[in-house]
Amino acid sequence: MEIEILKAAILGVVEGITEFLPISSTGHLILAGDILGFTGDIAKTFEVFIQLGAILAVVWLYREKISSTIKGIGTEKTNRFMLNLLIAFLPAAFFGLITHSFIKHHLFNPVTVAFALILGGIAIFVIERVIKKSVVLDMDDISFKQALGVGLAQTLSLFPGVSRAGATIMGAMCFGLERKVATEFSFFLAIPTMFAATSYDLLKNLNYLTINDLPIFAVGFLVSFFSALIVIKAFLGFVTKHTFDSFAIYRIIFGAVVLFYYM
Repeated sequence: MEIEILKAAILGVVEGITEFLPISSTGHLILAGDILGFTGDIAKTFEVFIQLGAILAVVWLYREKISSTIKGIGTEKTNRFMLNLLIAFLPAAFFGLITHSFIKHHLFNPVTVAFALILGGIAIFVIERVIKKSVVLDMDDISFKQALGVGLAQTLSLFPGVSRAGATIMGAMCFGLERKVATEFSFFLAIPTMFAATSYDLLKNLNYLTINDLPIFAVGFLVSFFSALIVIKAFLGFVTKHTFDSFAIYRIIFGAVVLFYYM
């Protein structure tokens, strides 16, 4: 049991670090789980569960904004923000329901993830050099059209290895959002998106869980939560001063390593 708890802690760190960076948590969890020998139905359910720990880190960090948003329901500013989140959420929710089974059965493998990592890295390089001007400097100024654009970009992350954070942040920048605004909107969009996706997966896989699995799941959840807290704060500071080129380089190198490892 001690060994399994250690594996859970390691995977919790991997999830917390990678979930909100544009480097694909899926790719990292597949490789880490394989190296640790933590695979199978329980492992898949565990990976879904620890995502809740990561998303709760966002809820905690932005608790004041979330609280003020709830209190402000009915005002024009709040209603606009919530409608933007809904507009951005719906495309991935719709296409996710339609394609979920196909993606899980046919695309969740290391080779497709590796190619997605590499191509995503190249896309980041291109976007960083094409996008020259940001017109939205505050989340409250995002238009419905821009929110829809971010939502459509998020659908790309249904393909394993693309990275939900990468797709939404870079997509938002393409539609005129300043990089920090794009990053924060990506974090807020993650709340309904990830809660919906993880809840759906957990409900389908509850039959795999037993009481003996609780310590492993609890450790992974808590480690993921605290790891994500640290990474989100650091990442927000990073994006105000740097481009995403370093993540592009990392994606390409990591994707090549995954491809070499499995082929």
